[in-house]
Amino acid sequence: MNILVTGGCGYTGSILVNALLEDNHKVTVIDTMWFGNYLKKNKKLKIIKLDIRDYEKIPLKNVSTVFHLANIANDPSVELNPTLSWEVNVLATQKLIEKCIDFNVKQFIYASSGSVYGFKKEKKVTENLSLLPISVYNKTKMIAERVLMSYANKIKIHLIRPATVCGYSPRMRFDVSVNMLTLQALTKKKITVFGGSQIRPNINILDLINVYKHFLKNKKLKSGAYNAGFENLSIINLAKKIQKIIPCKIIIKKNNNDKRSYRQNSDKLLSTSFKKHFSVEDAIIDIKDRYYNKNLQILPSAFTVSWMKKQKIK
Repeated sequence: MNILVTGGCGYTGSILVNALLEDNHKVTVIDTMWFGNYLKKNKKLKIIKLDIRDYEKIPLKNVSTVFHLANIANDPSVELNPTLSWEVNVLATQKLIEKCIDFNVKQFIYASSGSVYGFKKEKKVTENLSLLPISVYNKTKMIAERVLMSYANKIKIHLIRPATVCGYSPRMRFDVSVNMLTLQALTKKKITVFGGSQIRPNINILDLINVYKHFLKNKKLKSGAYNAGFENLSIINLAKKIQKIIPCKIIIKKNNNDKRSYRQNSDKLLSTSFKKHFSVEDAIIDIKDRYYNKNLQILPSAFTVSWMKKQKIK
């Protein structure tokens, strides 16, 4: 099968591409490589350094499925340049889906975000609840979803709303909660928690890869949004979970500028026969083992906002 992955050099993309190659697919990757390229050469892999805003240059001939992962990720990164984020996350997405339809691509799998729900008091945040995005990033994801679904009568569209992703990747990120706090425990022997009561849903990156593979295998699943998150944890409980694995102190500070708190329910996904295999604890242990075995690089590019500032990305 011929598959195109935008953002294939990214945190999730790097692992997804390798998984697709292992399953004997032919893969074309489109990526700006702002954060580097950690993919190894493979006769079934073609890597093109390209901004998705140059959509005319994206090759789609004979492509059956597109995984659209390329975007300006998370709230702080988007705030650096909101205009860039609207161009990449929304406008380029619309141009890409239109081109996919022109080239008779059969399936479009979009990496959205569980953050589109905003603040929710409900214990079960399902796909049926209203979307109330509270940041520019959340808004770009919501609008991109709506744009894509307007084409659902012409192409199969699966919108995946991942929880906060955790775990190791060759293109590592230490600006997501589990990874960040685990790194603090490893390098500083202490974890600093701001507030702590706020709830965040989580998903191990290996389970997220399996979610994407699940939809590739089950193309006939109904178009629409699917939550992908399995462990709703308060930040303080997450810190305590890390502490049990990596001895460290927990420092709690009351001043908390990030009050986001939401849960996620993935019963809809589970009803499609998908099975969860990996946990937050697995991610923590893997990062710890790689650190002590000196197989974990702590690069400046693993901290998205500071790296984007340094590179003056626009």
